Amino acid sequence: MKLVSFEYDGPPRIGVLHGDAIVDMTEVVPGRKLQMIDLLRIGEAGMALAAQAKAGNTPRIPLRDVRLLAPVPRPGKYLGVGGNYESHLQEAVHLGVKRPQHPIWFNKQTTCVTGPFDPVHLPRVSAQLDYECELGIVIGRRCRHVAAEDALEVIGGYVVCNDVSVRDWQLRSPTATLGKSFDTHGPFGPYLVTPDEIGDVQALRIRTWVNGELRQDGSTGEMLFSCAQLIADLSQVCTLEPGDVLATGSPRGCGGLRQPPAYLRAGDVVRMEITDVGAIENTVIDEPDWIA
Repeated sequence: MKLVSFEYDGPPRIGVLHGDAIVDMTEVVPGRKLQMIDLLRIGEAGMALAAQAKAGNTPRIPLRDVRLLAPVPRPGKYLGVGGNYESHLQEAVHLGVKRPQHPIWFNKQTTCVTGPFDPVHLPRVSAQLDYECELGIVIGRRCRHVAAEDALEVIGGYVVCNDVSVRDWQLRSPTATLGKSFDTHGPFGPYLVTPDEIGDVQALRIRTWVNGELRQDGSTGEMLFSCAQLIADLSQVCTLEPGDVLATGSPRGCGGLRQPPAYLRAGDVVRMEITDVGAIENTVIDEPDWIA
């Protein structure tokens, strides 16, 4: 199934995609207005509710009439992994980047999250705005100390992530958090695709276009640490909870490592696509003046 969070004539809702329409699931549990994290917390019963709604007579809303949100609009955690693709390591070897012995985790503040088709801001404080197409894992079950052989069982679904990065801010300290956490720099979606719709998660094609030019073209098979290994590693440290998002790394082709560098500018359109998961597209705009 493809689960969505969306806006339509009021507060955010959740639903399941059915053709070119959305089956609204916000009120399938009497007396509650569900959000995506609620549905994931219900577990198998939640997925059964989604399947029943899709097969039944629950009202449908045309997809063209809604604004899709990030499937989990405010996850409890959003973490990424650096240097997890062989081709990305090769293109950065001249910078002294070495093959990691363990996953290199960094945090993206959850206020960076935005919708799969929403604008991305070019910050006032930097011109080094970059893109990275990544397969995102959404945790579906509360877990700790998960063995790699069991790790895929705790996944609620997959999303396409753009790990938008501000390179000079990323490199100004030993941790990458600041350069990864600017507002709007975490678009993902367009749907939360449940694992039953994905074949081999380590054999998915992953691509990025900027203004129609193909910039990234790789495979999740390049990962140094697989999705299962990443979950096993992180769960040794902290409890993973429904709705947590883990971005799993990016193949070669980011703008900052091109010669010369090709950072994003206002007006650029970035499209990212992963086999079986979907596509997101974001237009870069100058950071607006917000009223405090």
